[in-house]
Amino acid sequence: MEGGMGYLGGTVTGPRPGRMRDRRGRGVRGPMALPGPLSPLSVPSHRTPREQFDVLVQGVLSALEKHFAAEPDPVDVVVEEAPLLPPEWSDEVPTSTTVKGPGPSRIVLYRLPIGQRCTSDLQLEDAVWQVLLDRLAELWQLDPDDLDPR
Repeated sequence: MEGGMGYLGGTVTGPRPGRMRDRRGRGVRGPMALPGPLSPLSVPSHRTPREQFDVLVQGVLSALEKHFAAEPDPVDVVVEEAPLLPPEWSDEVPTSTTVKGPGPSRIVLYRLPIGQRCTSDLQLEDAVWQVLLDRLAELWQLDPDDLDPR
């Protein structure tokens, strides 16, 4: 065959053996480089810090689910980035607030103030547990230790 591709025989079984091609030193490219719709399931998906915090809060709330079912007063838990504070604010930035109203009570967790006080993921998890337990205990007039399933 002139000027065209000919049949070479054999089968293709995956990437070429040896080192993957890194043209011009810009790093690995293609579906194996970043998670995406074409990536294999073995490549972990990327979560933003906001999504990681939401997953952490959801995990804590699921561990406390039996208390939510037992309490007569419904509580909504909301995550926001940071509180809106007046310019003359000089106290420490709050990590959460409790809003009581005619409907269900609401606990607002502030992601950035909680995260900036922690240096590791373990500290962040402990801080979220502590803030949620303290706020729920305040709303339900219980001791935080009575709520803690850990």
